[in-house]
Amino acid sequence: MTTGRARGLLRGRGDPRATYLELFFDLAFVFALAQLSYALVHDLAWSGAFQAMVLMLAVWWVWFTTAWTTELFDPQRPEVQVLAIAIMIGALVMAIALPDAFSERGLIFAGAYVAIHIGREIFLVIALRNHELRRGPRRVLFWFGVSALPWIAGALAHGTARAAWWTLAVVLDYAAYVLRHPTPGIGRTPTALLPTVAEHLAERLRQFFIIALGELILVIGLTLRGTGFTAHRTAAFIVSITVTVLLWRIYIYRAGELLSAAIAAAPDRARVAHSVSYTHLAMVAGIVFTAVGAELFITHPLGHSQPAWVAVMLGGPALFLAGRASFEYTVFARVSRSRLIGLVALAALTPAMLHVPPLLSGVAATAVLAGVAISDAVRARGHPPEPPLPPGVSA
Repeated sequence: MTTGRARGLLRGRGDPRATYLELFFDLAFVFALAQLSYALVHDLAWSGAFQAMVLMLAVWWVWFTTAWTTELFDPQRPEVQVLAIAIMIGALVMAIALPDAFSERGLIFAGAYVAIHIGREIFLVIALRNHELRRGPRRVLFWFGVSALPWIAGALAHGTARAAWWTLAVVLDYAAYVLRHPTPGIGRTPTALLPTVAEHLAERLRQFFIIALGELILVIGLTLRGTGFTAHRTAAFIVSITVTVLLWRIYIYRAGELLSAAIAAAPDRARVAHSVSYTHLAMVAGIVFTAVGAELFITHPLGHSQPAWVAVMLGGPALFLAGRASFEYTVFARVSRSRLIGLVALAALTPAMLHVPPLLSGVAATAVLAGVAISDAVRARGHPPEPPLPPGVSA
């Protein structure tokens, strides 16, 4: 028996657009990504990079699970709006605690994360009483209850133990999603019930990518403001903005434009939706590392390059290209040679960049990205637009 109230909360299948509420919600994540960059730039050791990735996975999971929620439920309903705003506030608390999450603010970060997920699923279980979809949030609630244990245990531990507990917690959260939340008594989420509205999901992923570029621009602008308009720092600023434009161009052409069509054309929409979520996570992580590199070479354009500096200045664009190549395969079932050549070029340039000023590392990364973008433009000239061809679809 489905109640009218529960039925009214569901989003209409004919309205795929992202709403102003969702855009408002996304603003919290500009700050969260900036805090990630701040945390990483102050600890560029391997341990710091690993911790940043764990925190990045947690931040992404809050955004992504909320995007699924607003795909299934109508953001115009007051109850859903209150839920989204409450999650946004929780995400801001996480972001504030993020730079010190592995020190004195671990319990605040983990507590906010757990409260967001468990609170959201409890709300949905109550809102969907007597509805056939109620089993979905029940499954998710069970698994977030399981992962809450290592999240809180890690917050109460210190040092390596905290990193180990939180790694386990992240693995549980992501593995449960991949396995469709197998739950005692009610089984897994049926594939048919997974939200797969192509236009809405594609738009939300594109919006988060633009948010990540906004964080990069924020870091670039704040760094130049804090260091001053010297000739070399201004040159580093121009290089950083050029990199931002190239990242946008490479992303949007053409796979970014055709994402919704690729999801719609796929025989298994849920699998494609899963795939593009992970490729976007990789690209966003690459932008965060690129932001760290931009801050370093704007601050020290002619300084002595350290290995960790070169790693983020070239590794950020490399991680972006790797994610972009996987994204392209999801949309077209093939990968352009220019992306692979770009990855090889960045790897080959890395040893030489240890012996030149940081500004030249930025120029080298810009040249590689420009080569990829130019290759895209040349390949497209004189050819009709390529239709999406997800894996599993016959040409």
